[in-house]
Amino acid sequence: MRVITGKFKGRIIKVPKSKLIRPTTDKNREAIFNYLNNIIDFSQSNVCDLYAGSGALGIEALSRGALIAHFVENNFVIYKNLLKNLEPFNVGENTQVYKMSSVKFTSLKKHYSYDLIIADPPFFKNDIYKVVENIKKNNYLTKNGILIIERSIQTEKEDLKNFKKKPVKKLGDSLIYQFQNS
Repeated sequence: MRVITGKFKGRIIKVPKSKLIRPTTDKNREAIFNYLNNIIDFSQSNVCDLYAGSGALGIEALSRGALIAHFVENNFVIYKNLLKNLEPFNVGENTQVYKMSSVKFTSLKKHYSYDLIIADPPFFKNDIYKVVENIKKNNYLTKNGILIIERSIQTEKEDLKNFKKKPVKKLGDSLIYQFQNS
């Protein structure tokens, strides 16, 4: 997997072989970030990558000029891989990695506000609904901050029931949901 564009364009992001990780495809990542380029100024943004996995989404945001990126990953092996992925980019002072679940992270007293939160949970993991509730309740988004969630087309009915909204984009078998703090 490679960084799509920006100052790290073409650099490799390693993905461990595991059933526990399903990284956003290059094609979907490019579509998501092209969409976001029209609504967010990355050079002024603080980003959080929930269910970070390889860190590809947060690294892409940093490559496009994000000021900071925080990564949240619960699985120890995947967390260690994420730390190794960040090393060659030399972004230590602009990043922080949390080894905990996204539910736990978002339930903590807010220590930071984000202009962009990107969540790519395992497709059939429904704790994302609690994460969205926590983000709203604990004001994790700045004014006009954006939350982007990637889900499976197979979860659309359950997502509609819980998110109370339809996806803003369909990308292959993925659905993209957007929430904005006003």
